[in-house]
Formats: sequence, C-alpha cells, structure tokens
Amino acid sequence: MKSFVSEQELQLLKSLFTLVEYEPSSAMTLPQTWYEFLLMDGPPPSQKKENNVRLIQFYLHHHNPDPSEIETALTGFFSEEVIIFWENNHRGIVIEEKSQIALTEEELIAMTGTLESDFYVKISFFIGKRYPLTKLLPSRFREERDFFAFGLAHLNSTNIFTYERIFPAYLAYHLPEEIKQKVNNEILEIFQQDPELFSTLKIFLENNLNASLTAKKLYIHRNTLQYRIDKFTEKTGLSLKDFYGAFTVFLACLLFDYQQK
Repeated sequence: MKSFVSEQELQLLKSLFTLVEYEPSSAMTLPQTWYEFLLMDGPPPSQKKENNVRLIQFYLHHHNPDPSEIETALTGFFSEEVIIFWENNHRGIVIEEKSQIALTEEELIAMTGTLESDFYVKISFFIGKRYPLTKLLPSRFREERDFFAFGLAHLNSTNIFTYERIFPAYLAYHLPEEIKQKVNNEILEIFQQDPELFSTLKIFLENNLNASLTAKKLYIHRNTLQYRIDKFTEKTGLSLKDFYGAFTVFLACLLFDYQQK
C-alpha cells in the first residue's frame, strides 16, 4: 500500500481539487466552557452579560449511572436550551437562563419520581438562586455547592434542597456548644420520651403548619394530628401558631435530630 505521494502527484491533485488545510479545533464546547468558568477560574462564557442564570445542581445516589441517559432525560424535562455539564459521574449542574421557563419545586419533585421509576436512580436537586452572569458567579456557585453537600449529608427527609430549606439546619448544626445547652431541656426531654411526637412536630413545621399535608404525610387523621399538637402545647406552654414559639420548637427539633445521629 502506498503511504505517500510525490511532489508531482501532489501538484496534480492540487490542480484537480481545492486543498483545504485542516487543523484540529481547540475550541471548547459550551458545557466545557461553563465547567472551566465555575470550577477552574476560567473566563465567563460568551453570552449576554445582562442575562441572569440559575444553577440547579443534581446528585445521583447510584453506583453506576449512565450519564448520557440521565442527561437526555433531564434535557427533556427542562428544555432543549438548557446547558448540562458533569463534575464527576454522580454530580452535575443544569444551567438555566432567565429567558427560559423555570421548573417549579413541585415539578422537580415529580421529576425525581419519574427518574427513579424509569432508571432506578435516586436523584437529589439543589435549586439555586438567580444571579447575573458576572465574575462573582463562581463564588456564589461554590457557596451553594457547600450547602448542597451539607444537605445531602445531614438532611434525609427530602430530595429537593434550597438555601432556605438548608440554612436553619446548617445554623443549628454550627451553633457553639454553650448556645446549644441553652435550648429548652424540657422540650428535648419530651422528644426523648415520645419520638412519635417529635416526628409529628418536625414534619408539621417543615410543611409550614399545613395540617392537611402533614396528616397526609404521616398517614394519620387531622384530629390525631391536632391532638398531638395540643398535648405538646399543654406540656410546654409553647404555641406553634406563634412565630417565636414555632421557631424555638423547630430549633429544638433540629438539635434533637442531630443528637440522635
């Protein structure tokens, strides 16, 4: 087999065809550009500076997920325009621009159920806030990534995380020990004696004092729920209808939860 051409043959070929010099492209794809920008201190993507973006992180609780299948499914849920890149085999980021229709928290919850049933993969999401596309975005992303990591490690009651949902637990976890000791011991003792009451109050508070939703999640009647709440109020004198009372009890719930782990 001939592996080279002579100069004469080359000139003949040039007279018959247009010679195109090919150089491998070193340009990065848009997902690669975002990876470099957010994680490696690279330059920002060449997009309109006035655009706001929302970064939705996801984590796959599975040993051998197929990234291509998961990415195809995610793209179908969001839109054809979203950008997706992977940090590793388990973690990735969906980038939404302001002009796109954003999925709600309820829609993301439905998505987790669909992915679990179709791909047998448990997935968790962190819904980031909207930020302008500036050089400050990588630091904002790193803060949200730290909160997501905390939520995955310490909160197992949900697969959908937000800053607002994680921060109270984050704050309680990092309280100085002397402050933790000042939490009403009577409340903690009641929780210790009645774990069912603890679970009831925590779920009730996490669901914004919605009695119907809490009863549904606990598989109990609303009257049973109200009985448990009234019993706690009678023992402690704390009303969950009062913001300060609800805040105090919720903080106690978070601290008690950490003590049990």
